[in-house]
Amino acid sequence: MKKIVPFKKDIIFKTDIEEVTSISLEHSLEKKQEYTIGGNFVVSGEYRMTESSISKENFSYELPFEINLDEKYDLKDVTIDIDDFYYEIINNKVLSISIDVAIDKLEEKEVVKEDTKEELEEEMIEERCVDLEDVSVQMNEQEVYKSYKVYIVREGDTIESILEKYGVTKIDLENYNDLSTFNINDKILIPYIDEANS
Repeated sequence: MKKIVPFKKDIIFKTDIEEVTSISLEHSLEKKQEYTIGGNFVVSGEYRMTESSISKENFSYELPFEINLDEKYDLKDVTIDIDDFYYEIINNKVLSISIDVAIDKLEEKEVVKEDTKEELEEEMIEERCVDLEDVSVQMNEQEVYKSYKVYIVREGDTIESILEKYGVTKIDLENYNDLSTFNINDKILIPYIDEANS
């Protein structure tokens, strides 16, 4: 991935600038810390103070640069270069510098998804109860045993009929299932306290 970072700086000269006869740009940009790129630009060259000037004056300016990148990027193999460089003379006194810094080979870090407790429980039950209609698994949760039944939706079932059959509230059911879609053969995870073990 390549990212272009614009940098702009106005350099105020002590004398008039009629014409820049030569200009060069060098940089010492590098990765400073884990998410920081910094260093200096060195803008140097020659200019004439008036249109009739025969002699040329030298100039050299060091411009500091630093940028903090988002922590989602991995800067291990990053390369830094100048993508574009242009300048403009303003009111014969100011040299306005514009530099586009190219930061290349940026990689987004892999986000390790932390499964929620509900997703982990659902995966465990799914693995053990594939294609079974009514199976329960015992899990220990803070000294209370809870059962989680996997119910496969049949023709004629409604959310209300399942709630009534298993004596759970709609809120409890929504904590473990996405009820925005409800189709035949969907697996519904039904939590309840096993009175025998509580």
